[in-house]
Amino acid sequence: MRVPSPFAAPPIWREGRVGLEVAALLRDPVFHGEGVPDAREQPVLLIPGFLAGDDSLGLMTRWLRRTGHYTRKAGMRSNIDCSEAAVTRLEERVEVMAECREQKVAIVGQSRGGNFAKVIAVRRPDLVSGIVTLGSPQLDPLAVHPLVALPVLAVGALGTLGAPGLFRHSCRNGRCCERFWDDMHADFPSGVGYVSIYSRSDGIVDWHSCLDPAAEHEEIQASHCGMAVSAQAYRATAEALERFRRRELRRRAPIRYRRAA
Repeated sequence: MRVPSPFAAPPIWREGRVGLEVAALLRDPVFHGEGVPDAREQPVLLIPGFLAGDDSLGLMTRWLRRTGHYTRKAGMRSNIDCSEAAVTRLEERVEVMAECREQKVAIVGQSRGGNFAKVIAVRRPDLVSGIVTLGSPQLDPLAVHPLVALPVLAVGALGTLGAPGLFRHSCRNGRCCERFWDDMHADFPSGVGYVSIYSRSDGIVDWHSCLDPAAEHEEIQASHCGMAVSAQAYRATAEALERFRRRELRRRAPIRYRRAA
């Protein structure tokens, strides 16, 4: 269901300032780890947005590693595959990470990547400690600027014609992704953390669609693409990951019994 919005379209012209956002991040203390507690090898999976690949989250990946996180990429050159197929592969990655690290995995997803993160958390709350979404239109994945909707239609058309590795128009309402859409709208598990980072100056996604009632909302000032290089987003992400980590440590702490007097 489309989310009502007072705007005809997001202000896409604001997406031209990503370079300035990168420069600001490189000067900010948070990028150098100041005020970010050691993560103690907390496992984090990063999922890029539509049309983007792992490299789009490269700067954030390196920052997370410097601050003590154990990271894995989604293994995507471009996030354009069928939703169900992509989530199935990502779920397998989460399983391997959780088994290797012997703890639950946090997921950071940008835009469409956040949609995938939510579905994985719904399916595997036993493996996911929490998710952080960056400009993810959870309430309506198609609440995007018309100029962005055009490549969505183009990719869907190529997939429908048989091009491998691309989603098809039938992925929206067809049987292949029926389970995916059911899980997108399912109740979010109460034991899993969920932080939705959004910006009213997002030039691609209607920010109203990021306000999932199941999530904690963190508003920042950034462009859509710039959320992966925003100092405010990094602070909000670090704080969310620390909360996920602390909660899991409390759950794993041994029970201490008091001796009877």
